[in-house]
Amino acid sequence: MTTITLVRGDITRQSVDAVVNAANSSLLGGGGVDGAIHRRGGPAILAECRELRASHYGKGLATGQAVATTAGELDARWVIHTVGPVWQGPDSDPAPLASCYRQSLRVADELGARTVAFPAISTGVFRWPTEDAARVAVETVREARTTVEEVRFVLFDERAYDAFAEQVR
Repeated sequence: MTTITLVRGDITRQSVDAVVNAANSSLLGGGGVDGAIHRRGGPAILAECRELRASHYGKGLATGQAVATTAGELDARWVIHTVGPVWQGPDSDPAPLASCYRQSLRVADELGARTVAFPAISTGVFRWPTEDAARVAVETVREARTTVEEVRFVLFDERAYDAFAEQVR
């Protein structure tokens, strides 16, 4: 059984086996969580992302998929990059968002990670409503078949923390 923990804070400060990056499809850094992970993790993460782009992911990483790199200077062994969907309005399909969590846990299992820190994927510039994103995230993690022992949702602000806390109850 996977334990779900909530933390209000900075995902780049977490001591875990794997930190999940809400990446953009280019894998080459960006804003928000992606930029923070690349800045704090240092150039080793970007170097491995460039290698991935030069080999298997020439067109970038597809929405809902996940891939791992080193964690560089972070207090983690790996960064698992996943690309969340952009909110298109009330008819947006939550399946790609759920896939981000499922595929990240699949990669974590392949790596042997036991502790994984997730941000609130797609809730920043991709505009997914926080309450709905929290529901999708928590339901998906609870239903996942994984050997990960602890999933830590690291929420940057009080609103996100409260939305996830409501789902974890």
